[in-house]
Amino acid sequence: MLLPLLLVALYLWLIAEDRYSSTTGFTVRQEEGQASSELLSGLAQFTGGGLAHDGDILYEFIRSENIVRRVDAELDLRSYYGGYWESDPIFALSPDASIEDLHKYWGRIVLVSYDEGSGLTQIEARAFDPDMAQKIADAIVTESQEMVNTLNDRAREDAIRYANIELEETQQKLRAAREALTKFRTRTQIVDLSADIQGRMGVMNNLQQQLAQELVALDELSSSTQSDDPRRTQALRRIQVIRDRIAEERRVFANTKVPGTDEDYPTLIAEYEGLTIDREFAEKAYSAALAARDAAYANAERQTRYLATYIHPTLPESPEYPQRPVLFGLSALFLLLSWSIGVLIYYSIRDRD
Repeated sequence: MLLPLLLVALYLWLIAEDRYSSTTGFTVRQEEGQASSELLSGLAQFTGGGLAHDGDILYEFIRSENIVRRVDAELDLRSYYGGYWESDPIFALSPDASIEDLHKYWGRIVLVSYDEGSGLTQIEARAFDPDMAQKIADAIVTESQEMVNTLNDRAREDAIRYANIELEETQQKLRAAREALTKFRTRTQIVDLSADIQGRMGVMNNLQQQLAQELVALDELSSSTQSDDPRRTQALRRIQVIRDRIAEERRVFANTKVPGTDEDYPTLIAEYEGLTIDREFAEKAYSAALAARDAAYANAERQTRYLATYIHPTLPESPEYPQRPVLFGLSALFLLLSWSIGVLIYYSIRDRD
């Protein structure tokens, strides 16, 4: 047990290279929504909106092989960390490491801390010299900003695309509603059914007025003449005639087929009202879709997401790693536990014998 622990101590204090740590922190911010954002709120499900969701994407991106490739192409990580292989093979990278090996090593030199509640992301980049640690942290911030810009561009493209799709659909519905109303007018030869009905109801209105006048005249006669007066009899006869005519007009209106069609007025009225409601609804939907499309284009002209860096990449002055006392203590604990388990197994086997 003591020999391995001695070897660990020798390696940590005599061989292991000092490593420096650069820290940076940022979060994804979004401009406060105004009228355009309210109109586009219904499109959020298509754009993958939401700051927490963007933070999750950014967190996975920083830990992905994609960003490793980009930073390696910019800073040549394999050559840098591979250059310390001969002097510190434990904490350095193999010179012939593949991109997969570099991706695994990335998890050792870049530590990502992400708080889902606040959306804050903090990065710790480790390197064998201060400048390289800061360069890696700065490269992560740059690549993260590029990712946020990509998300922003995709969100705007999706908002515009779906707004145009919605506008096109409402245009088709409005066109269909107007065509249906035009076909109805062509089939019935009636431009405005309401005006046509009002014209046809003019006769009935006149009869209603005549009936009211005759009833008033009958009341006047009743107050000044006897019940057997011939004038009262004539007035009653006229009243009855007018009432019969009104009933006949109503019957004719309800049952007579409209010229050029096989349908009566009540049926046509129901159909006309349904077509009118469909057209009005389509017009309102088209107006709303047009406003949403205009809002989408207006919203596309401004940056809705951006990376807010609250800790700029720091330039370390003293090495923080390897944490020799901590590693030595953990090694001692591990060796002690291993030795204790070995002793227990040994005595257990010996007692059985």
